Parts: sequence; C-alpha cells; structure tokens
Amino acid sequence: MPLRSYLSEYGIDLCGVLPLCECTVKRPYLLERAGFTVDGQAQTYACIFAVPYLTPAADTPHRNLSAYAVSEDYHVFFAQLYDELLPRLQKDFPGHRFAAFVDHSPIDEIDAAVRVGLGVRGRHHLLLTERHSSYVFLGEIITDLPLTPTPTALPEQLRVCHHCGACLAACPMQVEGGECRSALTQKKGALNEQEATCLTAFPSLWGCDICQEVCPYTAHARARGTLYTDIPFFHQNTVAHLSLDVLDGMDDATFSRRAYAWRGRDVIRRNLLLKQTASQSTTGKEG
Repeated sequence: MPLRSYLSEYGIDLCGVLPLCECTVKRPYLLERAGFTVDGQAQTYACIFAVPYLTPAADTPHRNLSAYAVSEDYHVFFAQLYDELLPRLQKDFPGHRFAAFVDHSPIDEIDAAVRVGLGVRGRHHLLLTERHSSYVFLGEIITDLPLTPTPTALPEQLRVCHHCGACLAACPMQVEGGECRSALTQKKGALNEQEATCLTAFPSLWGCDICQEVCPYTAHARARGTLYTDIPFFHQNTVAHLSLDVLDGMDDATFSRRAYAWRGRDVIRRNLLLKQTASQSTTGKEG
C-alpha cells in the first residue's frame, strides 16, 4: 500500500484501506467540501490508521487526568502530521486528491477500522487493538489514488470483543444508569449533587479510563510490551497531575494545546474546585 510507507515514517504502523463505497458515510457534506462526490465512491478509497498515544507518564499513581489528556492535545499532533503529509502526497501523486480527517469524519471511523482488521469493537464502544488495546486515536485519508483494499480480516460476527463484561462491571455510570463519566467531567455549568458526588468519587477530574484499564486487551498489551507509543509527540510536555497552580501557570498558548482546552478554563477549574472541596471535607471528618 503506497500510503503505508509514508505513515510508518511517523511511527504509525496500524493502517488499512477500504473502498469508500464499503464505508458507512455519516457526513457526506465533508466529502463534498473536499472535492469528492458520494456518487463517485467506487473510485475513492479511505486509508484508516490508528495512532497509539499512551506513555509511561500516565502510570503515575497521582494522575488525575484521563490518559489521553496527559500528553498535549492529539489534534495538535494530527494537524502537524497532515500539514507535512498531505503536501508530500500531492507532490508525489500529482493529479490525485487527498483529504485527511480526525474525529469529525465523513465516515464511521471505528466501523472502518474494524473492517480493515485494525481491531474489534469493544463493549465500551472503543476500538480494541491487539498491540495497544484501546489507547489509540483514529484518523483517515480519503483519496482517489488507486489503492489495494485490505482484505476483510474477520467475519462480521467476530468483529466485536469477547463480551467478558469487565468494562461494564467496572463502570460507575453503569450502576447509576447515566451517561459516560467522561462526558460528565466535560459538562458545562454547575453540576447537581449526584453529578458532583460521582465526579469526586474517582481520581480523574477530566475524562475516565476505568473501562480501558480493566479490559483484558490492556493487560495483554502491557504483558507483551506493546502498550506504549513510540511517537515522540506524546512523550513531550506531559502533565499527569493537574492542580489549580499548574492550571493558573499556563498561559493561553500553552493551555490551548491541552486536550481539555476546548471546553475552556471554567469547566476544568470547576472540577478542580469540587475535588478540592471534597478532599478538605474528607480531611475534616477524619480529623
């Protein structure tokens, strides 16, 4: 696959190709903006790839951020990657179009990743890879460059995990019957008493990794020594424990490069203050 060698230069080895007509297109307008037509899917391909992000910095016992937020915002990584990669592809393959996406994608990224054999869909709705468990970000390049599709690795009935139930059993919101706790930490405005209690009951004040931490895929990847990423970007400027002092010490440029910046300072500050109040209350009771 022509694109595989380009991606490997950036430490990305998990990738595959799917004809766009076999992808689940969720946002056709994004294809049209990039110069691709939905009717022309038969001549268009999606190169889907998984970027591992976990680093040893996430293993600190005092971490209070989701593992993905320990490093700088992955959108910064993808912006840098695409700023370098797309001009190279356009130069090396003149006459062909390339468009790159992450998160806000025209296709169902997890479905496409499963179809090309990068992993299986977990019950926690994340992609599970053998090499890095679910600690990966998905990106894709849409192109009309003729590519050889990756053979579908698994029959449809095997494209999900083994349903051991560990993730659901450990999820605090499963008991409450509510939404993902990660969404709760990102919620704007004041939290009600039940929400505040749920937020302060666990170490993380932004995001939640409980379902990933208890997954057998994570234990297996750790045992094989493949859990962590080799990509330098994710090893730089890590912040595993966020405090009010650290937050206040970030200028706007530095703050803008963190994964929680998109919600603004008020939400993360609210969470920090709730944690602080809960800690002081517990200490007072113990005293």
